[in-house]
Amino acid sequence: MLFSASGKMSGDGDMASVMGFSGFGKKARTFDLDAIFEQTRRTAIERSQHVLGRFTSTVRCLVVILSPACVESSSDSDSDSASDSDSELIGPPLPPQFTAKDDDDDNECLRLPRRPGHADSTASSDEDEEEEAQDEDDDDVSALGLDPSGARLVTGGYDYDVRFWDFAGMDQALQAFRSLQPCECHQIKSLQYSMTGDVILVVSGNAQAKVLDRDGFNVMECIKGDQYIVDMANTKGHTAMLNSGCWHPKIKEEFMTCSNDGTVRTWDLNSEKKHKSVFKPRSFQGKKVIPTCCTYSRDGKLIAAGCQDGTIQIWDRNLSVHTKFHCRQAHIPGSDTSCLSFSYDGMTLASRGGDDTLKMWDIRNFRKPVNVATGLTNYFAMTDCCFSPDDKLLVTGTSVKKDEGNGKLVFFDRASFQRGYEIEVTNASVIRCLWHPKLNQIMVGTGNGLAKVYYDPVKSHRGAKLCVVKSQRKEKQAETLTQDYIITPHALPMFREARQRSTRKQLEKDRLDPKKSHKPEPPVSGPGRGGRVAAHGGTLSSFIVKNIALDKTDDSNPREAILRHAKEASDNPYWVAPAYTFTVKEEQKKRNFLLLFFKRNLINKIVED
Repeated sequence: MLFSASGKMSGDGDMASVMGFSGFGKKARTFDLDAIFEQTRRTAIERSQHVLGRFTSTVRCLVVILSPACVESSSDSDSDSASDSDSELIGPPLPPQFTAKDDDDDNECLRLPRRPGHADSTASSDEDEEEEAQDEDDDDVSALGLDPSGARLVTGGYDYDVRFWDFAGMDQALQAFRSLQPCECHQIKSLQYSMTGDVILVVSGNAQAKVLDRDGFNVMECIKGDQYIVDMANTKGHTAMLNSGCWHPKIKEEFMTCSNDGTVRTWDLNSEKKHKSVFKPRSFQGKKVIPTCCTYSRDGKLIAAGCQDGTIQIWDRNLSVHTKFHCRQAHIPGSDTSCLSFSYDGMTLASRGGDDTLKMWDIRNFRKPVNVATGLTNYFAMTDCCFSPDDKLLVTGTSVKKDEGNGKLVFFDRASFQRGYEIEVTNASVIRCLWHPKLNQIMVGTGNGLAKVYYDPVKSHRGAKLCVVKSQRKEKQAETLTQDYIITPHALPMFREARQRSTRKQLEKDRLDPKKSHKPEPPVSGPGRGGRVAAHGGTLSSFIVKNIALDKTDDSNPREAILRHAKEASDNPYWVAPAYTFTVKEEQKKRNFLLLFFKRNLINKIVED
């Protein structure tokens, strides 16, 4: 056989045809490396897009919905900045929704990825109004609170979390600087800053309200009442789930809560062991009713509560027995009145009912409402309504079922009570709304976990405008595309064995230590010295052992050992004989008497026979 220089046998075809098989074994596979690299690159790009898509759906970010003019300027700046980019991308390109360009222009507008299914609401809002939304998981934002200065926003939801947002410290990513669960597994129902802004009232689904400081640390927790007492006025606190709460507008240490135990209680921040006063709503028959919402008037002299039987009851703050104003048919009985709000002039009260209505009342004539708006769907027990800072508008939110429309923010003119305009917020219910007087911005909490802030670029001040102008810190592309490494536990620094180092320095330190470098003293010989006793016979134990070893008495015969002491015991009966002398004599007397008695009885019996 002849082999070629390349290692292949010549005449393979003839040999195969003669021997009746196709070839000698399997042929070597050939690989197209370019095609393999191309396929690997495409797979990496698709996998990165999938991972980043899931990352954006879970991370809490802010979705900035831009106005049309801002979008145009953003697209122009994108085209300019694309040509001026001096940084070369490494690795696969980012997905299309993450391609954000930077521009040095003063009118820069950053476009971030939107939440899936989010509807654009700029067409229905004012031309100058922009909105921003903070994604807070897929849970209802059931509580909103903004401090009086407008620097910090606090939100709470059905996921038990309370998150703190600082407008001055956030950029366009809008990450909360703190998240905690002050009430453990209870839903957050109400959050409100005090009039000074130094503490926050937290009302949850349990019977004890909490007060936190600005950083989320516990300041006070209300005491729980005795649920076995019938008269709720005699208990020190609430005995059932809380529904609402608020701070006094003038007294910074006083706040109020209402509960399912049928009471409205006021509390003092400095006295957590007992409530300050108790207000008990009553029905027309005098029975207990449950208050679902409560509020103070603007001057703090009146306390209003909306009840489950459809009534609105108002007390004088200093007189807790009888109501000052009482409307028995404010809303349909059995529907939860979700919110009561006083106007800034203190003469008008707005009520948001569970019967899909919004009513406005004049407290000077409280028998019937001044204006009524119907068709405002309400599925939540904490849907808000509030007045504008100039008292000209009244705003509330509407509820929708899942995938059946968009929740709206509806504005009413206070004088004519006509719908001024509506804003489609998102494809979920609008639960909370808050119009801050200093910032002139509207905070909205929705049913799909969004907390939105509506502001006007010209008329609004600070607040959300502080963070939207800050550009988001760019993340390195390598950090986004790299996969997580699996690190074995013993590879961590805390489990890693220390590296062997030179012992010369340690020996030098030990030499300087007087304890470690002390020479052991030799054994003491002789009688002892320096407080030390000689080793042999110097201690009590050694002395006793030595004496025991010298005792050579043989105790192998126990009888002889006992009889050895018999003579001494008979000569000197000190231990045994004196103790039994009296006892033996008495026993002998008894025995003699008994023998004499039996003898006499026996003789008498014989004689008789």
